[in-house]
Amino acid sequence: MPLLRTLRMAGFGMLVSGPSLHLWFNFLSKILPKQDVPTTFKKMFLGQALYAPIMNAVFYSVNSALQGETGAEIIARLKRDLIPTLKSGLVYWPMCDFITFRFIPVHLQPLVSNSFSFLWTIYITYMASLQKAGVERISTD
Repeated sequence: MPLLRTLRMAGFGMLVSGPSLHLWFNFLSKILPKQDVPTTFKKMFLGQALYAPIMNAVFYSVNSALQGETGAEIIARLKRDLIPTLKSGLVYWPMCDFITFRFIPVHLQPLVSNSFSFLWTIYITYMASLQKAGVERISTD
C-alpha cells in the first residue's frame, strides 16, 4: 500500500502539480511582473483564491479516483476535506509565497515552491489517506 501511495503522489507531482506550478508562476509573472511588496501580496491573494482551491480539488479528486472511489464518494470527500485543507493552507502558504514571490527569481520560483511543498505534501497525503467520506443517501419517500 505505501508503494502505491508513493507512486500516486509521484505521478501527481510529475504530471499535474509540477507542470501546473510552472504555468502558474509564468502566468503570474506576466500579469504582475514586479517583485515589490504590493505585487507580492496580489500574487499571494491570487494563489489562495484561485490556484489553491483548484489544485486541492484536483488532488483529492484524482487521488480518490485512483483509489477506486466512486463519483459520489469523491464529492463526499471534497465536501468533508476541501475547506479544512484550504484553511490549513491559509496558515502555511502565505509565508512561503511571500518569500517565493518577493525574493526568488521567477525561473526558480517553482523549485522553491516545491521545496516548501515537502511539508504540505505530508499534510495533504495524510488528509487523502483518511477513510472514505460517508455518502449521503437521498430518500425516495
